[in-house]
Amino acid sequence: MNARSEQLKAVERLLNIMDELREQCPWDKKQTMQTLRHLTIEETYELGDAILDNDLEEVKKELGDLLLHIVFYAKIGSETQDFDIADVAHGICEKLINRHPHIYGDVKVQDENEVKQNWENIKLKEGKKSVLEGVPNSLPALVKANRIQEKVAGVGFDWEHPEQVFEKLKEELGELQVEVESNNADKIESEFGDVLFSMVNYARFLNVNPENALERTNKKFIKRFQYLEGKAKESGKTLKEMTLAEMDIFWEEAKKLPSA
Repeated sequence: MNARSEQLKAVERLLNIMDELREQCPWDKKQTMQTLRHLTIEETYELGDAILDNDLEEVKKELGDLLLHIVFYAKIGSETQDFDIADVAHGICEKLINRHPHIYGDVKVQDENEVKQNWENIKLKEGKKSVLEGVPNSLPALVKANRIQEKVAGVGFDWEHPEQVFEKLKEELGELQVEVESNNADKIESEFGDVLFSMVNYARFLNVNPENALERTNKKFIKRFQYLEGKAKESGKTLKEMTLAEMDIFWEEAKKLPSA
């Protein structure tokens, strides 16, 4: 691994390149925070894919793309005299020091749960009106549900045992079934949402990240289905021409594939 001096040189090199691109490149000169926003979101998802695939070479590349975006935003901020990369770095440093009094102060903690509770309590002391203020409105619903539950658990609003959460999940499933039988579309949607929220909560108690779990299943399904499509093509048929029994044979084969 590179020495700290080499790491700092690399960051300085990127800052210098960003200065040059902002001055000389027609595309880079035109960019604003608003035009970069959707690209940043895309890069974040690409990093997430690389992490799920455990492709460390790709993780390194995607981290570079995200670092470029951070430097880009900071460069734009410096041009308007609002902030620069030093302000960004110092800001996060101060936040980390302030929110880790068990490291930089005299607070004692027993485990990571106490660390999380202290973190949320400190945020409230910093002026937050609600522990849920830190949950972005634009998060995908599944991720948002997980973050909401983590936030409220951080201040003690939580179940005590996984069994309690599982019982709540079964209760919500029962309520959903009642509404399905009554055929009330609005209430079915509402109860289905409650079931999903309970599933996310149960996942948290199992130390499972629900977003990662669902994406793993998505990737698994895609791989198996594409295997099925390939086998159908080899047999000279379209999927619509195959019976479910025929498709099931290839599906079972697909389940035996590595990482499927």
